[in-house]
Amino acid sequence: MTQHDNDPAWPDHKPTALLVLADGTVLEGFGLGAEGHAVGEVCFNTAMTGYEEILTDPSYAGQLITFTFPHIGNVGTNEEDIETVNMAATPGARGVILRTAITDPSNYRATKHLDAWLKARGIIGLSGIDTRALTALIRSKGMPNAVIAHARNGEFDLHGLKEEAREWPGLEGMDLVPMVTSGQRFTWDETPWLWDKGFGRQDKTEFNVVAIDYGIKRNILRLLAGVGCKVTVVPATTSAEDILAMKPDGVFLSNGPGDPAATGKYAVPVIRDVIKSGTPTFGICLGHQMLGLAVGAKTKKMHQGHHGANHPVKDETTGKVEITSMNHGFAVDETTLPKGATQTHISLFDGSNCGIQLDGKPVFSVQYHPEASPGPRDSHYLFQRFADLMRQKRSA
Repeated sequence: MTQHDNDPAWPDHKPTALLVLADGTVLEGFGLGAEGHAVGEVCFNTAMTGYEEILTDPSYAGQLITFTFPHIGNVGTNEEDIETVNMAATPGARGVILRTAITDPSNYRATKHLDAWLKARGIIGLSGIDTRALTALIRSKGMPNAVIAHARNGEFDLHGLKEEAREWPGLEGMDLVPMVTSGQRFTWDETPWLWDKGFGRQDKTEFNVVAIDYGIKRNILRLLAGVGCKVTVVPATTSAEDILAMKPDGVFLSNGPGDPAATGKYAVPVIRDVIKSGTPTFGICLGHQMLGLAVGAKTKKMHQGHHGANHPVKDETTGKVEITSMNHGFAVDETTLPKGATQTHISLFDGSNCGIQLDGKPVFSVQYHPEASPGPRDSHYLFQRFADLMRQKRSA
């Protein structure tokens, strides 16, 4: 059979989306989600579930996510799994790269098709490329800067896209927290989700906790509420004086995007004053990295980062191995940890630092996301550890 240009039996497979890497490499695919283009750093995520939570995690600001699991979208989306605190805002991933086209949702909780959801949130998507090959490229060469573009008519300014990808400065040295932090103080009382019941509400509280919002996730707040914390969330630029004036039993340093050294210019002095006050302090992800900076350690850009819900981490204080959810492209350099700061957790993938605690002080942090949304629940005990420290401090 001969293909004819106007034969409807032969569909037009003209590319409607491009991924243009900073080195000039162009990958062609088929567009989904919003039209337009966006620039960011390409990373890969190995999670098999939880794509909605991943795409709305503010820690992914400035990034384009490649899912290594090929079937993304088959459980649809819903209003409950969004991790962005401000439901009207759209901080999170700038783009999504998939192996296969999105199938119709098949899940009793689904309320919207992923493609429609991406359009509504302004996220640009691309499918139909070899994501394993792209992942292998990232593993060998590191996370590239790139532009993702989607146009239904398949017409692109390729020269302009290549130039934009090449000139984007990258995440190193970039403070992205201002675009994801809350604009004002607010309180939180929603508790964790239970099957067939949904989310609950606090009926009593034991601790007064101030959470500094560098890009905090909803499920972190739920787990804090679940261990009896009355949580007040404050913007990232809130002063230590204002935080301590609230007389907190504990201070929480949240996750967030970008380079910790850049955000640390204004956050580190605040964290140092909180530590000096003797207030129990718990940090995760970006909060962990900036706690490291606050005690004199240094952070470094990682080659490929850690992104997924299946990362093994060893707790060196107990010998226990946890399967964790991770999302970070920077890490605390364990060789720079000063005396008085003990490494408590390490990645069993590459030996990188995943946790510290300060000797003789009620202060600790972990690199991974212990609220694990998406992911396993192995690390929920850390919220109880935080509560125990506040209880001990109060009774001292």
